[in-house]
Amino acid sequence: MSDPTETNATAAGEQADGAGRRRVRVVLVDDHRMFRTGVQAEIGQTEQTGVEVVGEAADVDQAVTVITATRPEVVLLDVHLPGGGGVEVLRRCAALMADAEQPVRFLALSVSDAAEDVIGVIRGGARGYVTKTITGSDLIDSIFRVQEGDAVFSPRLAGFVLDAFASTDAPPVDEDLDRLTQREREVLRLIARGYAYKEIAKQLFISVKTVESHVSAVLRKPQLPNRHELTRWATARRLV
Repeated sequence: MSDPTETNATAAGEQADGAGRRRVRVVLVDDHRMFRTGVQAEIGQTEQTGVEVVGEAADVDQAVTVITATRPEVVLLDVHLPGGGGVEVLRRCAALMADAEQPVRFLALSVSDAAEDVIGVIRGGARGYVTKTITGSDLIDSIFRVQEGDAVFSPRLAGFVLDAFASTDAPPVDEDLDRLTQREREVLRLIARGYAYKEIAKQLFISVKTVESHVSAVLRKPQLPNRHELTRWATARRLV
């Protein structure tokens, strides 16, 4: 398997081979090497699938570097990543998504089917969201559909995505919430549920010091004075 920052020299924008068959250049972004290896084996046989994996990344910084260097048509993006999560990748790649001539499109591929994860990346600019239970053939089809500009969702997710954006109970954008990274939201949710720092560290596989750093950031960004107010703030946004 290639190094996470390895790129391919194929010309950007190529969408068909010499025989006129569809081709799509893809970058895989996931922090689990074994999962990336499995996806590569499933979809990356280019002559059969038309999918060419031109780069990989395991965290936010690697993802932005590889995506910028390779300019793929589609990025398969995990939601939970070291360095700020999939939402941070989308934020830092906003200019690439907005490129009228050669847009980079994102398809979230995650084990999570939580509403806040789905809505977060869709707000961030992803064209779709599928879960890791998807079959290889359906994933290939989803990649080509996203390349063509379609929106793609796993069947169970499409309904509440529409409901969320049609809802009048809350504004479509919460600026305070959107300032938080994906990891900060995870810590926030556990703090609001009453978890101790040590319990949060164990559940998220991070150090207690890192938890403390995230809590400080979560308190600072919405300008909340203490943990009690933090819990009320999270409850009001249905994050608990």
